[in-house]
Amino acid sequence: MKLLHLTDVYKIYQEGQENEVRALNGVSLDIARGEFVSIIGASGSGKSTLMNILGCLDVPTYGEYYLDGQLVSELPDRRLSKIRNLEVGFIFQGFNLIESLTAIENVELPLVYQGVSARRRREMAEDALERVGLADRAKHHPSEMSGGQQQRVAIARAISTRAPILMADEPTGALDSRTGEHVLEILHGLHDGGTTVILITHNNELAETAERVIRVSDGKIVQDGKTAAEVTR
Repeated sequence: MKLLHLTDVYKIYQEGQENEVRALNGVSLDIARGEFVSIIGASGSGKSTLMNILGCLDVPTYGEYYLDGQLVSELPDRRLSKIRNLEVGFIFQGFNLIESLTAIENVELPLVYQGVSARRRREMAEDALERVGLADRAKHHPSEMSGGQQQRVAIARAISTRAPILMADEPTGALDSRTGEHVLEILHGLHDGGTTVILITHNNELAETAERVIRVSDGKIVQDGKTAAEVTR
């Protein structure tokens, strides 16, 4: 079943001007519920722009994007905000943790915005930290944790709401190989539990861990296959 559906999507900056940039240039794409998909491309290829549109962080200049059967361009701001808060979890390379908050307080943040009671959100945050193996670091601040631990806190924050879609933008880019493998294990575990995972990367080896790989270049999808090895032949 189609969960995400894009038809002839364009994202154009400075349209009609001499310095016009077509970050996305006619992208059509379907992603089914429960898939683990990698979107791979070099810097400036359009992969992050594509993620932003899929995650309702941005809107297309032209074209249509349906999320679970709903035309996103017709949704009011309140509904889009709810989608970003309840239906999509985001993991960024830069972690984006608040230094003044402890790990568990960082994880609780999206639950605060949802209006979850203090007791319930603490339980949900504790569960999320347990799932990423950081229950013993709940009261530590980001400055007291390694880069890998901070990334796992960011993952816990993304999954604390139990969103059905998880988008990870270069989630291992700032990590050593061993810690990066641990993060990937967490993502695959979430996928095995039914989460739709979309992994944004420039790394072929990382992309190959997904069951489907989409290659983006110059704002277009140039290859789409079940493994990175297939799409690079």
